[in-house]
Amino acid sequence: MYPLGMDYLRESGLVLIPTRFVWPYGGRSVYISGSFTGWTQWPMTPVEGCPTVFQTICSLPPGYHQYKFVVDGEWRYDEHRPFISSNIGTVNTILLTRESDYLTPMLSPQMPPSGPGSSMDVDNEAFQRVVRLLDGTSPEPFPTISEADLEISRHRIAVFMSTHMAYELLPESGKVIALDVELPVKQAFHILHEQGISVAPLWDFSKGKFVGVLSALDFILIMRELGSHGSNLTEEELETHTIAAWKEAKSYMNSQINGQGGVVSRQLVQAGPDDSLKEVALKILQNGVATVPIIHSPSADASNPHLLHLASLSGILKCICRFFKHSPSSLPVLQFPIGAIPLGTWVPKIGDPNRRPLAMLRPSASLSAALNLLIQAQVSSIPIVDDNDSLLDVYSRSDITSLAKDRIYTHINLEETTIHQALQYRDDPFSMYGSNNQRCFMCLRSDPLHKVLERLSQPGVRRLIVVEAGSKHVEGIISLGDVFRFLMSG
Repeated sequence: MYPLGMDYLRESGLVLIPTRFVWPYGGRSVYISGSFTGWTQWPMTPVEGCPTVFQTICSLPPGYHQYKFVVDGEWRYDEHRPFISSNIGTVNTILLTRESDYLTPMLSPQMPPSGPGSSMDVDNEAFQRVVRLLDGTSPEPFPTISEADLEISRHRIAVFMSTHMAYELLPESGKVIALDVELPVKQAFHILHEQGISVAPLWDFSKGKFVGVLSALDFILIMRELGSHGSNLTEEELETHTIAAWKEAKSYMNSQINGQGGVVSRQLVQAGPDDSLKEVALKILQNGVATVPIIHSPSADASNPHLLHLASLSGILKCICRFFKHSPSSLPVLQFPIGAIPLGTWVPKIGDPNRRPLAMLRPSASLSAALNLLIQAQVSSIPIVDDNDSLLDVYSRSDITSLAKDRIYTHINLEETTIHQALQYRDDPFSMYGSNNQRCFMCLRSDPLHKVLERLSQPGVRRLIVVEAGSKHVEGIISLGDVFRFLMSG
């Protein structure tokens, strides 16, 4: 929809520039009002996956325009944009043209730069280029966090995690699913899918104790083994192959890869209810696992163990957010935008060879490529993007369990099946855990850390994809592991 007056401009032969306006600061209802709308209010809509970001697109003639936002009935302006004072209040002033003779006279070196938190995404390289030429620098859009603020924040979080115990993670009610090691692998993965979980502790009746976990990564390795030409595991064997037999085979394969002589079984990583939150978090990070079973043994010989809970970084983060909710100023780092903090994995900038590249795939890539990347890059998810690197979806390790439904794994070829098709298997509209679950959780580079932590502490949210407002162009990814490595380092 175009603002008033656009028809006349099109008939006059003037070039109209489609311009995206973005309000990334939240609200229930947001409108834009400006000189190009006759100061009438035009509605803006929330960006999918980012309910606090509103956008709209208007076609504007080249030249000088003023505008403001109406957020929940209140007139607002974006302080990250150049602005002037007028008779009706303070409004943003912006130049919308690709012609340098329009740009040069209107800009001054004193005007603040357009940062990632800007209210609009114009696709206007000339605007940014002229700003850089005028002041001779590429200005830093975010404040720099001081070492003192960082040290204070990390110290207070360390004190909290060291003095609070794992039993505080236990919910008032709930269930924990454990699997018998003698259960067929095929049946086990059906249970994971039907229950909507990606990991389950393993119980060995003969030993009378928990001996490990079965996770989505196991299913990925099994799928790769089934798909390899030299595999010793057939689909028929999968019907009767027990979890215990698979774990033994997995240990043997790992010993061959690592060049070890014998098969060494990996010990279960677990914690007790009296372990500190810091100890639990370190066990998760150091062992590269998603969860740690909280197990209590009433007897001294550790017999008759009780499985109380599966601790995760998400649960620990929820405790941290709850504790510091009413005293956010005690953690100065929480107020800084994530773009100003050494946190997460980001798309490397040109001339920055030291950054680890961010793993992304197109929907046309094969499922085999996705599974290989999940294992080789040691990541838990991969952003799926279009040709412009705009976010379409996310494929995660846990999504592999959807192939257990109706034995889909028996009649697909990993090389021929595309990620697009695999996502359709996952998003079964009739599934209890299907399309109703939001999968793409996003944030902006300008979002403060406290906002990011609050979202990551929600159930089912293990990572946030950092996108550009409006275009959803992928800029980075922040996982729970990234957050805890940052907060607990130093």
